[in-house]
Amino acid sequence: MERFCHYIDGAFEEGAARFSSLDPATGAPWAEMPLASAADVDRAVRAADRAFRSAPWAGLTATARGRLLSRLAELVAGAAPRLAALETRDTGKIIRETSAQIAYVADYYRYYAGLADKIEGAHLPIDKPDMEVWLRREPVGVVAAVVPWNSQLFLAAVKLGPALAAGCTVVLKASEDGPAPLLEFARLVDAAGFPPGVVNILTGGPEAGQALASHPLVARIAFTGGPETARHIVRAAAANLAQISLELGGKSPFVVFDDADLDSAANAQVAGIFAATGQSCVAGSRLLVQRGVKDALLDRLVARAQSVALGPPDRMETEVGPLCTRRQRERIGGLIAQSVAAGARLIVGGTPPDRPGFYFPPTILDCSDAPGAPALREEFFGPVLSVVPFDSEAEALRLANATDYGLAAGVFTRSLTRAHRMVRGLRAGVVWVNTYRAVSPVAPFGGFGLSGYGREGGLAAALDYTAVKTVWLRTSDDPIPDPFVMR
Repeated sequence: MERFCHYIDGAFEEGAARFSSLDPATGAPWAEMPLASAADVDRAVRAADRAFRSAPWAGLTATARGRLLSRLAELVAGAAPRLAALETRDTGKIIRETSAQIAYVADYYRYYAGLADKIEGAHLPIDKPDMEVWLRREPVGVVAAVVPWNSQLFLAAVKLGPALAAGCTVVLKASEDGPAPLLEFARLVDAAGFPPGVVNILTGGPEAGQALASHPLVARIAFTGGPETARHIVRAAAANLAQISLELGGKSPFVVFDDADLDSAANAQVAGIFAATGQSCVAGSRLLVQRGVKDALLDRLVARAQSVALGPPDRMETEVGPLCTRRQRERIGGLIAQSVAAGARLIVGGTPPDRPGFYFPPTILDCSDAPGAPALREEFFGPVLSVVPFDSEAEALRLANATDYGLAAGVFTRSLTRAHRMVRGLRAGVVWVNTYRAVSPVAPFGGFGLSGYGREGGLAAALDYTAVKTVWLRTSDDPIPDPFVMR
C-alpha cells in the first residue's frame, strides 16, 4: 500500500484521519490517503494568507515568480511517467492518455511562467491637466482551487498557473476519488522552491470542501465539478463575497451534416465520447446527425464500439479502461435503463462485463423516438452516446441548444458558410469545427448556463486573479482650491 500526505505550509503531513483509495481496475485498495478536516483546511488557508502578505513571496518580482513556474514545468515534465502511472492507478484513466496529457500539462506552466511579467497596468489619458492616473494590477489574495479526479493535473494547472503568475497563493483541494497524482505533485511544488504556504495541497470530502469555500480569508474560488456541488460552493462563499469561477458539466452536441467527411467525423466522435471512458466534461455525448447519413455514420461507430480494446488501464494497447468509481457505474446503468423505458433503443453495449473492477463498455442509444429520455438531458460521465437525427440546419441548431448546459459543441461540415452560421448560433463556450477535444494554454475555455461561468486558459485567466487599483497623482503645487467641490 502506498501512502500519501497532505502538503500544508511547506510540510508533508500524514493527517489524523486516513482512508483507502480503490484501484478502479480491480476494486481493491491500493493506497492510503489523508482525509482533511475543517481544522486542516483552516491551517492551510491561514498559511496561504501569511505567505501572501509577507516575504519572501510578497516581495518577489513577477520575473522571479515566472522562474519558479518555469522550474515547476520542468519538474512536471521530468516526473510525467510517475504522475501518469499514479493517475492511471488511482482513477482508471488509460495510460496512453495520462502519459500524453501530463506531458502537455508542463506546457501550461511554461505558458504562465512566460506570462508572469507581462501582466501590465495602464496609464489613463485623464481629462484633468493637473493629474496623472494609472492602473496597477495586483493579486486578489488567497485562492481556493477545487478540482475533480478526472484530468486533475490539467485542471489544477489551469488554476495554479495563472494564480501563481499573478502573485496569489493557493489552497488546492483534490477530489477524494483518486487524489494520488495531486498529492504526488506537491513534491514537485516543494522541489521547485516555492516558499512555504504559497501552494498547499490536501484532499477530503464535503467537510473539507465546505470549510474551504466558506473560509473568510479566501478571496477567490476556482471550481471544476458538477452543478449541484457548485450550488453549495456559491452559497458557502456568499457570506464572504469571494469571487468565483465555475467550470461545470456538459451535455455537448456533436453535429454531423450530410456533406461531412464521415470517417473523420466518426474518429472524432469516438475520441469525444469513448476516450477517457467518457469521463470528460466536454464529452460529445449527443450525436445529432443529418438523416441521410445517419445509418452510414452509425455503421462506423457501432463497428468501432464493438472492436474497442477494453481492458486494464496500465496497458498501452487499452483504448477504454474502467470508470473511476463503483457508484458511477451503477448510476450509468440506471440512466440507461430509464432511457430505454422512455423509448430509446439500445444499439450496442449497455451491460457491464463480468470481470473485477468498474468497467463499462462503449454504449450507443438511438433516441430518435425518445425526446424525453434521460440520455438526452443528464450528464452520464461515461462512454454512452445518444443519437438523434435531424433534417435541416435550423433543426440541428434547435436540438443542439435544447439543453441546460453550454460547455462545448462540435460541428462537422465541408461548408464554410454553414460552419460560421452554426458557430454563431450554438450556445456553447467552446465550438470545434471538423475536430474535437483540442486544447491549448493560449485558448480560454468555459461555458454558459449550467456549465458555469468564467474562463480558464489564456491571458484572460491570469487577469482574473488580479484586482485593478487606480492611482491618482496630483501634479500641481498650487493649493487645492475649493475642498467642497469634486474635481
